[in-house]
Amino acid sequence: MQSVIKGVGGAENINKIWHCMTRLRFDLADENKVAWDEIKNLPGVLGAQSQSGQVQIIIGPKVNTWYEAIVSQLDPASKPTGNVSTNARKSLISMFMDTVSGVFGPIVPAIAGAGMIKGLLAGLIALKVISAKSETVMIIDLIASGVFYFLPFFLAVSAARIFKTNEYLAAAVAACLMYPTLIDAAKALASHTADAPTALYFMDILPVSVFNYSASVIPVIFSVLALSYIHRWVDKIMPDVLKTVFTPTLTLFIAALVSLTVIGPAGIYLGKLLALGIQGLFEVSSVFAGFIVGAIRPVAILTGMHHAMTPIALQNFTDQGWDMLMPMMFMANMAIAGSTFAIYFHVKTREQKSVVLSAAISGLLGITEPALFGVLTRYKKAFIATTISSSVASAFIAFFGVRLYGYILSSIFSLPAYIGPYFIYIVMGVVLSLGLSFTLTYLMVVKNKDTEKSVPLVSQVR
Repeated sequence: MQSVIKGVGGAENINKIWHCMTRLRFDLADENKVAWDEIKNLPGVLGAQSQSGQVQIIIGPKVNTWYEAIVSQLDPASKPTGNVSTNARKSLISMFMDTVSGVFGPIVPAIAGAGMIKGLLAGLIALKVISAKSETVMIIDLIASGVFYFLPFFLAVSAARIFKTNEYLAAAVAACLMYPTLIDAAKALASHTADAPTALYFMDILPVSVFNYSASVIPVIFSVLALSYIHRWVDKIMPDVLKTVFTPTLTLFIAALVSLTVIGPAGIYLGKLLALGIQGLFEVSSVFAGFIVGAIRPVAILTGMHHAMTPIALQNFTDQGWDMLMPMMFMANMAIAGSTFAIYFHVKTREQKSVVLSAAISGLLGITEPALFGVLTRYKKAFIATTISSSVASAFIAFFGVRLYGYILSSIFSLPAYIGPYFIYIVMGVVLSLGLSFTLTYLMVVKNKDTEKSVPLVSQVR
């Protein structure tokens, strides 16, 4: 892994390193020091790019192994801490993408695993293989739902690592938002109980609005961001002799109070606003909304901006109990896989076919970076075919109102989660996405011209 460290300009050039499901992400002191060609030619590297103020190295499913190996070789004492001038160069969009990808990347396996269990459970219940009222279902449901109910704790710990603050204080702030006093009051308010309060008052002056923060996203992330500043401020003004006891005490009290009274409610309304914006697009025209979402999804994955949709989807599940964005993400993944399968019939050597087939199967399973970076970016026409197919298939399922009732990884094994009134349409969407992308790519990519020009690049994804 020294080759990667050397390629990004050395350990002293690394402000921060983190990863999502398939790519390493670096915040560097000087991006001009990056040796792009050297990085791209490393065995196992599918691609590298600069996006939204961060350097991304695409690895694939083994990214965590690479991450741990790199971190183990970095001397914490020699690493820059990331000064203000570095962050000041970044736009708000860059900072937002850093935060979202950094927070969600490490916890996606837990969310995806729990989502898959929920999807399979929903399928078994719909097929009447097991009874919805059985104790077995109750046990499976608590295994699957626990991650989503207590999502604020996962987000708090992950966000604390991004914002470089105490993880346990972050979890403590999340615990305040999740305390039964607040949750029960929110449930009573939701059930229209006569004496249910809309707010609790601190010292009869400061209102703490009643909300159910379970499964919430934005309130926790911004609360931990505030915690990081409060913690540094308190630690700075606190005398050394009192720091051990009173720094965490004062930090927790201030951060929790700010979160409960200001950040939490504001985060809830912001999340609802984002969800309403997407919902408004669907109300104007669901087909048009599907076409737009389907078109931007492959590009979003390519640029590493696809995590931006995750908070909106989770907010939809919280507010509505269902979401229409994730089925479209499913269509995009199938389009990527279909186009990659078509390239398989254009490449010539056994080695090239093995690489392409592996990437296509990975796309079917919901991991699309190997297909995008290892294959489709080498063929512009194939990428265009993918985007067209993703748009058409997404518009198709949007026309029929296909929706999902729980977060799940967008893979071919996600189909049981759709069993119900929309199952036939999602199956038709998958067939359409795979078939159209395969056909368009096969016809648009000229075997004797496009593939020969791209073969040497494809072979680099070994």
